[in-house]
Amino acid sequence: MLRTIGNIIDAVLVRGNVTTTAAGLYTDTVMKSWVNDAHRWAAGFSKWPFTEGRYSTTFTGEETPYPEGWKSDSIRYLEIGGERFKKVLFQTYKMYREDVSNGEDKIYSDYVRTIFVNTLSGATGTMTVYGQYTPAEMDTSLPSSTTVFSDAEDDGNEAIVEEILRYSKIREGKYDEANVHHTRAIDILTNIRERTAGEQFGYQSHETGMWSRVDILGGEYYSDALKRDQWY
Repeated sequence: MLRTIGNIIDAVLVRGNVTTTAAGLYTDTVMKSWVNDAHRWAAGFSKWPFTEGRYSTTFTGEETPYPEGWKSDSIRYLEIGGERFKKVLFQTYKMYREDVSNGEDKIYSDYVRTIFVNTLSGATGTMTVYGQYTPAEMDTSLPSSTTVFSDAEDDGNEAIVEEILRYSKIREGKYDEANVHHTRAIDILTNIRERTAGEQFGYQSHETGMWSRVDILGGEYYSDALKRDQWY
């Protein structure tokens, strides 16, 4: 079972038919460096559900730095003091602040990893954002350390093994074999991404307001009648 750094390194050495002392190519230092590189690559391959994050801080002014380690332009939801703000294009935000000097709309945007919030909205208190973070480097000194895939999608660790095998084949000058391993790694991660996306049909929007659209002939709400995969 591929779960820990130790498991991953052992799998690479066995499948590559190498030892940590072979020609000085596969030292512990090299292997641990490759684990980190492959893990960073696989973790950033897609906006995985298991790298979604939440960050809270005290709202102090119009400009707030992006949370450390978060992906650029990845904030999807922002609230201050429990009040929701609407994300708009940066140029739209700047034009609004210029054209409506006393505007109180609850809007925000971001630019060059800085969050811009309309301070005239009157919101105060804690600002909470939801978005996507980049996993920190792994502690390779502990063989029992796990990856971002270990508790979510274990087969992602298989992609990490394949990517490390790619690195080893490049070092040996076996570029065709390296490409084969890289393709396998991409295929594994693509399958995980497609599988995850396939489950998202279960998320439904919730319409607010007084009125719902009704199918007069069928006698039911459109939201009840129209469902994905309803014929299966």
